[in-house]
Amino acid sequence: MSAQTVLRPPLPKKPFNPTPVWLSAWLVLLWLIVFDLDLSFETLLYGVQDIFEYFSRYSRPNFADLSRYVELLAQTLSTALWGSALALVVAVLLAPFAARNLSPNPATYRIARELLNFMRAMPDLLLALIFVAALGLGPLPGALALGIHTAGFLGKFFAESLERVDGGVYEAVAATGASRVQVVMYAGWPSIQREALGYVLYIFDRNVRMAAVLGLVGAGGIGLALHDTLRMFNYDQSAALIIVILITILFIDYLSTWLRGKLN
Repeated sequence: MSAQTVLRPPLPKKPFNPTPVWLSAWLVLLWLIVFDLDLSFETLLYGVQDIFEYFSRYSRPNFADLSRYVELLAQTLSTALWGSALALVVAVLLAPFAARNLSPNPATYRIARELLNFMRAMPDLLLALIFVAALGLGPLPGALALGIHTAGFLGKFFAESLERVDGGVYEAVAATGASRVQVVMYAGWPSIQREALGYVLYIFDRNVRMAAVLGLVGAGGIGLALHDTLRMFNYDQSAALIIVILITILFIDYLSTWLRGKLN
């Protein structure tokens, strides 16, 4: 066999490396942020020093009044629990009307959707201030604020889940002569039960965090005690309250993650 020059296809082009482009884009964005906000690195350096000095005041937490802190924490958890329960009730009632495939007519669908949008758009801090002014200090304003605000999120989650259910499931139940309410109860909710439970756990997890924050505006619980100690410059007691809140939130976060994993 005579030696012949074997023609090989040309090598493919070297793939484009986007790293320089992304790096340049990030540098441009950083420069725009610094320029637009008129940031001074010297001021930031002094600010960091002040921050470390401020946090050093919390280095000696005082747990002498721990029993009272636990009692206030229970009040905060109760606020989050009842706020989540209120959100669940409102969301269950509104979600079928906000689902395009279950709402009786376009007008009802639009009204339910806009109502959920309004509840989501109202910050729970603002709602808490309104309810505190109307009802006075205590956990009730916090529970109402959390319930109304998170009902908007939970209702939206439920409605979108109900819309994703296979239409054949609804048709099969409707073919038995079931009413619209029965179709929702026996076809809609059972189909999204696991997903809905995951959403409820997420909302409760979020409400525990916010219940502590709402205490700062007078909605009761451990947040109100934290506000009082900060106002009186009792940093040792504030540090103890912050640690109690942090441990509780971490525990609930891990518990919620574990339960969601079991549901999945």
